[in-house]
Amino acid sequence: MKIIKTNNYDELSKKGAELLIEEIKKVERPVIGLATGSTPEGLYNEIIKFHKKTKYSFKNVYSFNLDEYIGLAEDNENSYHYYMNEKLFNHIDIPLAQAYVPDGMAEDLKSECTRYEEAIKALGGIDIQLLGLGVNGHIGFNEPGTSFDSRTQIITLEKSTRNANAHFFSSGGEVPEKAISMGVQSIMDTKKIVLLVSGKNKAAALKRFLTEDVTEDFPATILHKHHDVTVIADKEALSELE
Repeated sequence: MKIIKTNNYDELSKKGAELLIEEIKKVERPVIGLATGSTPEGLYNEIIKFHKKTKYSFKNVYSFNLDEYIGLAEDNENSYHYYMNEKLFNHIDIPLAQAYVPDGMAEDLKSECTRYEEAIKALGGIDIQLLGLGVNGHIGFNEPGTSFDSRTQIITLEKSTRNANAHFFSSGGEVPEKAISMGVQSIMDTKKIVLLVSGKNKAAALKRFLTEDVTEDFPATILHKHHDVTVIADKEALSELE
C-alpha cells in the first residue's frame, strides 16, 4: 500500500486526477470505477480542466459508479446519476451509454445487481477504482458487517451514513434507507485502487483504517489485502497519525 500525503484538498484532487488520467492513457479501452460525495468533486473538476485544456478525448472510456440510492430517478437532483452528470459527464466527451450507474428505480433490483456485475465482467473488469472512506469504514455503501465475499447488492444504510449524507439533500427529501452498491469482492477484483481521504472529520476513520486489523466491522480494512492500493490523504485527514 502506497500513501501519498498532501498539504490540502486541492493538492489531493490534483494528485488523484493525475493518477486516474495516467491509468486511462495506458489502456486502449479503459474501464474506471467512480465514487460520489464531497471528496472526489475536486478530482472531477481537475479532469474537466484537463479535458478542456488538452482536448484529450474520453470517448474510449467506460465507467462504473460504486452505488446509487434505491427509489431515486435519474433526474432527481439527489441521485448519483444526477451528481455524475453535473460534476463530470456533462463536461467531458464520455458517451453516456458507456457511463454505468446502478438503476435505483429498477423493477427487479436483484436482477439489476446481477446485470451490473455482468456488465463489469463483460468489459474485462475495472482498471482503476476511486474510493472514499466512510466515517464508519464503509467503502461504496458496504456498511460494517458486510461480507467480504459480497457482490453488487442491495444495502440498508446505517443511520450514521444517512446523517453524514443529509446535507446533500438540503433541497428537500430524506436520504433513502436503501441503496445498490458494488460489493466488497467487486471492489477487491479491480486492478488498481485509489482511496481519497480528506478533512478532520475523516481523521479518526483513516487512523482506524491504517492501524486496525482486517475486520468486517470496518470494511475498508480489507484493502490491506489488495495488491495495488494508493491512499491519497491531506494533512487534516492525517492529523490523528502525525
